[in-house]
Amino acid sequence: MAKVQKIKGFADLFPTEAAKYTFMEACAREIFSRYGFGELRTPILEKTELFQKSIGEDTDVVGKEMFTFPDRKDRSLTMRPEATAGVVRAFIESKTHQPGNVSKFFTFGPMFRYERPQKGRQRQFHQINAEVFGADEPQADAELILMLTTFLHRIGLKDLTVELNSLGCHECRPAYKQALVDYYKSKDKANFCEDCQRRMETNPLRVLDCKVPACKELVQDAPVITDHLCPDCEAHFADVRAVLDGAGVTYALNPRLVRGLDYYVRTCFEVTSNDIGSQTSVAGGGRYDGLIKSLDGPDCPGSGFACGMERLALLLGDIEPEAPDFYLAVVDGEAANEAMLFAQTLRAKGLRGEVSFAGGSMKSRMRAANKSGARTCLILGGSELADNTITIKDMAGNREQETLDRALYLASL
Repeated sequence: MAKVQKIKGFADLFPTEAAKYTFMEACAREIFSRYGFGELRTPILEKTELFQKSIGEDTDVVGKEMFTFPDRKDRSLTMRPEATAGVVRAFIESKTHQPGNVSKFFTFGPMFRYERPQKGRQRQFHQINAEVFGADEPQADAELILMLTTFLHRIGLKDLTVELNSLGCHECRPAYKQALVDYYKSKDKANFCEDCQRRMETNPLRVLDCKVPACKELVQDAPVITDHLCPDCEAHFADVRAVLDGAGVTYALNPRLVRGLDYYVRTCFEVTSNDIGSQTSVAGGGRYDGLIKSLDGPDCPGSGFACGMERLALLLGDIEPEAPDFYLAVVDGEAANEAMLFAQTLRAKGLRGEVSFAGGSMKSRMRAANKSGARTCLILGGSELADNTITIKDMAGNREQETLDRALYLASL
């Protein structure tokens, strides 16, 4: 019988790697709470129509990449490919929104997309997301970027570039889309990749985001959205830049920057790094006014961002675990039960450590204590058991040891 192995594109995260994710989540909670964000946890499974209506049926995500299947009642379910749609669904379903109120949420968790696994990209991947509902002011967009860059600096990333663009709104974007279509018609359609040939008809802006070198070259002289912004979008974008300038955030204007999902309008941004190969994006987001209303919710503006945790993990060095407080070496089998109970008492006092299980010599026990990295090795054998004592060896300093009454030792902690 064949050995059962993990599914391609799904990774096991052992303690050394998992520590990076725990660290990122802790830093996100620390930073995001300073900006008034609260944590929201949403289901991994959602009805397929949620993503069809929010992301757009013509996107690569919905058309090619979703893990979708029928349940036992033949209802179509999808493992979430991104977080925003689920957060919006939860926000609408809660019926808590009041006009004039601003809601701020952040989320962590796994997402699922069926694409070719590569460095920094798995079919099950993890994201940190932040969403703001109810604020249409440009300052809300700028605050998100400030919070994002603060978080990335907090986890130790330095060599980063913020790219910024405006995608216009439902008033000015149609004219820009038409200008793009007219430009594409001036080119030989056969020179574009198959995906872009389809996008020209269904989503002209997405052609600008194609990574195929031939397509990138063909759109170099295409019209740019910033030349087609209406006065309101121009003013909105100017205010976003003014706040970032005032805060000292360095950014690059990229008129070719678009987001891969249909619901984005006005501000969009991306944070990139040159340290992890061709997949340089580590975070991105923007404004999505109209998304909540399109999902039968209130006419409430929204904006947000997502960080790919796998890519961030590639940029982080190893995180050294904090040294345990003790390692309890059992050198006599008859002391095993008492050692376990004594260790439980130590843990109840807030100390961290482990107890040896298997039998062995004192030499092997000390090797295990050294390997654990514990500050103190506690030794419990037949003599200590009989005398109600414990032997304490300093592993972090002078390596000296002493034997104390167990009750007195506990009282000294």
